[in-house]
Amino acid sequence: MEPSDSSFKTPCKVERRKSPGVSTQSPTFAIPASPFMKKFGYGTGVSVYLMKRSPKGLSHSPWAVKKVNKQCDYSSKNLYEKRLNDEAKILKNLQHPNIIGYRGLTKAKDGSLCLAMEYGGEKSLNDLIEERSDQRLGPFPADTILKVAVSMARGLKYLHNDKNILHGDLKSSNVVIKGDFESIKICDVGVSLPLDANMIMNNPKAYYIGTESWKPKEALEEDGVITDKSDIYAYGLTLWEMMTLTIPHVNLPPEDEDDEEDSFDEDDFDEDAYYEALGTRPALNADELDDSYQRVIELFFMCTSEDPKERPSAAQIVDALEAENIQ
Repeated sequence: MEPSDSSFKTPCKVERRKSPGVSTQSPTFAIPASPFMKKFGYGTGVSVYLMKRSPKGLSHSPWAVKKVNKQCDYSSKNLYEKRLNDEAKILKNLQHPNIIGYRGLTKAKDGSLCLAMEYGGEKSLNDLIEERSDQRLGPFPADTILKVAVSMARGLKYLHNDKNILHGDLKSSNVVIKGDFESIKICDVGVSLPLDANMIMNNPKAYYIGTESWKPKEALEEDGVITDKSDIYAYGLTLWEMMTLTIPHVNLPPEDEDDEEDSFDEDDFDEDAYYEALGTRPALNADELDDSYQRVIELFFMCTSEDPKERPSAAQIVDALEAENIQ
């Protein structure tokens, strides 16, 4: 993000969640200007920064601050601010070890809307996938994938069963990892959708946004019925990402190990094949994976069925993995 603040610190008010039996006032805290925070993530129209908090020598846990880019045009800015407001409203009511926690919502002095969240780690799962791909290390170990699988499933079970919320944009870049997979948290609930008691999204004013490569078949159809199983398809593709280190359905030719130059060319991309493949189960060369991946492969196949009714629920996935003592 380009430097935009006129001062090093911007005092502002932030709404804080109240603890039971404790009366708290909305404290004033300072959001440093963008150049004085470490940028570690970004999305369309927003950037994410690490905000260190140690006033007067005290030690406080850092926060992640999602900030709407000041450079957005007026209409785009309104859209991203609405999504950030929506995300804040949802996060305020969520509390789970596998979901990023809410800390506050405010506007900085430059007018940029900022959402302060729990700091879950500097890297997304997508970052780690790209690093592993660049280093040509091959698939993540099966036990690591299963650890991610059970953590994500627990977060989804909480969203679906306890809060009747569909995440709506699950993918590796919306999973935050701390350290050596010490904690695994789902983030970015700004485009989530409400589910009814039958786990169906039936609000006529709401629609599935998602990200194209991770969209299930029903989200690509004009009359498709969106349910909790729409998240499960994207969940399955996230496990696939960890096995293949690539983006679903893109199918670019393998890089030449002897070619240090970026050899990507638009001619390498088959656009027709890509759009035809959306919503289907991407190919997986299981012969390249040893027996330790058997459980991961089975889970991937179940979750990526084109028929939502054939996909397991998040609760069923948690029960199955915990029964195998996967933590």
